[in-house]
Amino acid sequence: MTTTRALREIGQSIWLDNITRALLDSGTLVRYKDELGVTGLTSNPTIYDRAIGGSGDYDAQIAAGAADGVPAEEIFFGLALADLTRAADLFRPVYDATDGIDGFVSLEVSPELAYDAVTTLAEAKRLWAKGGRANLLIKIPGTPEGLGAIEDAIFAGIPINVTLLFSPAHYLACAEAYTQGIERRIAAGLPAYVPSVASLFISRWDGAIAGKVTADLELQLGLAVGRRAYADAVTFFATDRWVALLAAGARPQRLLFASTGTKVATASPTLYVTGLAAPDTVNTIPEETLLAAGAEDLESVDPIPAAADEADAMLARFARAGIDVDALGLELQQKGAASFVASWTSLLARVGEKSGS
Repeated sequence: MTTTRALREIGQSIWLDNITRALLDSGTLVRYKDELGVTGLTSNPTIYDRAIGGSGDYDAQIAAGAADGVPAEEIFFGLALADLTRAADLFRPVYDATDGIDGFVSLEVSPELAYDAVTTLAEAKRLWAKGGRANLLIKIPGTPEGLGAIEDAIFAGIPINVTLLFSPAHYLACAEAYTQGIERRIAAGLPAYVPSVASLFISRWDGAIAGKVTADLELQLGLAVGRRAYADAVTFFATDRWVALLAAGARPQRLLFASTGTKVATASPTLYVTGLAAPDTVNTIPEETLLAAGAEDLESVDPIPAAADEADAMLARFARAGIDVDALGLELQQKGAASFVASWTSLLARVGEKSGS
């Protein structure tokens, strides 16, 4: 069977880490859904910067917005929501069939708000209302400031995709923020379930330590971090606290493995796909990785352990090699936030240039 089918059989959702208008207009996204089992997708400023700069597909909508005097940021959100609402409608049958567990698309708030909880919350509410789709997730970064906005957004009933999580510590802080938001809803007599995923970035770990560890540790740190976070998720949502929340109608926040395309030419393109196969999770996959997984023939795929022993043993080897996972995780989060701001700035400049032309 193919890798994509094997993942579906163990209960892992496959989301596409891309969206363009051409994917929608050409029917390619429908084909990915029907043939490769894709059940959702994510977007970010980098994806849209490439999509707008690499085609003329958005020029007419940009020109119309500019003619009406719409600021570049609002032009962008308008065209992104035009795409994402179409994609949300495509995946709505999945959302309905899974009772609101799967079938989501994601839109990110401005990355410039990564350290501004109040404005982040206001934007999350505004964009979700503007999208008008139950299966639209709003992406909020899991920075210390973002965690407060995440808790408040969950309490407000806004479905959230927490982005820019790197370390197991980041993940657990995110799970706690989600849980507190759910507990506040139950205390207020509100429905206990608000959809959410926690996006843990994987491949950037190995890029950060390339050439700094021995050959046997190369391309292993991302997998170890992902496996430890999965074990933490299993443990966190099995506590007495969560048994009580489940009885009240809540559901666990799903762990999502993000940035799972390999960036080393000699590595298997599905390294972070087969290596992070886990039930009740999501892997959001770049398009080229999805195609490789759809063509790869496997007898089966082994789910990663739900216990932390193996991951801890590997992380201990990195510690002995001088890698401080918590410190590196914070550095990666800060660099990731800065990278998204750079993409956002480039994106708005591109929209502005096309508006002028």
